[in-house]
Amino acid sequence: MSESTKQGCCSPSRGGRELAHSDSILPTFNTEGMALIPAQTFLMGSDSHHVFHADNEGPVREVEVNEFWIDRTTVTNRQFVEFVAATGYETESESFGWSYVFDGLVSEEVLAKHTRGRLQSPNWWLAIDGADWAHPFGPDSDVNEIQDHPVVHVSFNDANAFARWSGKRLPTEAEWECAARGGLEQKTYPWGNDFFEGAVAGANIWEGEFPRFNTLADGFLATAPAESFRVNGYGLYNLVGNVWEWTSSTWDGQQVLKGGSYLCHDSYCNRYRVSARIKNTPDSALSHTGFRLVTDSKEN
Repeated sequence: MSESTKQGCCSPSRGGRELAHSDSILPTFNTEGMALIPAQTFLMGSDSHHVFHADNEGPVREVEVNEFWIDRTTVTNRQFVEFVAATGYETESESFGWSYVFDGLVSEEVLAKHTRGRLQSPNWWLAIDGADWAHPFGPDSDVNEIQDHPVVHVSFNDANAFARWSGKRLPTEAEWECAARGGLEQKTYPWGNDFFEGAVAGANIWEGEFPRFNTLADGFLATAPAESFRVNGYGLYNLVGNVWEWTSSTWDGQQVLKGGSYLCHDSYCNRYRVSARIKNTPDSALSHTGFRLVTDSKEN
């Protein structure tokens, strides 16, 4: 296949095309559904032996952030429907005509008739014709039954287009991590160091033997509702697991994503941690990648 395969297991890349989109902005300062994060200096990153050192999570360092507001949840399918209805926006997955989907989410018919190609490594990513935000698992799927789930198959460029329309912006990596920590210092997860509370998982990840068997102990094979699982100290949902989230920060010329996804599993990728990070090109989109937005405080 011709698509770029240079990215790792978490986030294969399309290759780096950038597109210009509408600069239309809603003019009102509206913080409904958002949480106010106080100005602070926090300890960012991790020196734990559990991290991926090539990801440059460390060293732990003091980082200062100004006061800002952040969405309590990732942007949902329902919100993205409203955006598309208002603007007629076409996402890059729609423009390209395909997007990456985890093979365990694709029907036999789509696998047979709509598979453009399969990555050689890791081989669980399929380039599916007709996969996009409105058809997350291929052309025989739609978002009507999952309106409260995170929108996926959105590129960094798509997320920025939505942000401009809504009068918000993508968070920096530091803002995202500060908010995700929920006021705690150097904890593994947004709520502490224990992933399970009794037998209940703290987030939507892969449970079982990746990539072929998922016990569905948390109730979800793919995305969970954006407002689900436990909140952190700032009242924010699903900061780890569920979907990777775009940030405005760059790393080696690509965009930083934070938080891990429903495909994370200890056997190959324990990036469902607050300090974890990956990178991808701004035109790339996948079935486990979404975003949430921030806005500056009026005091700034």
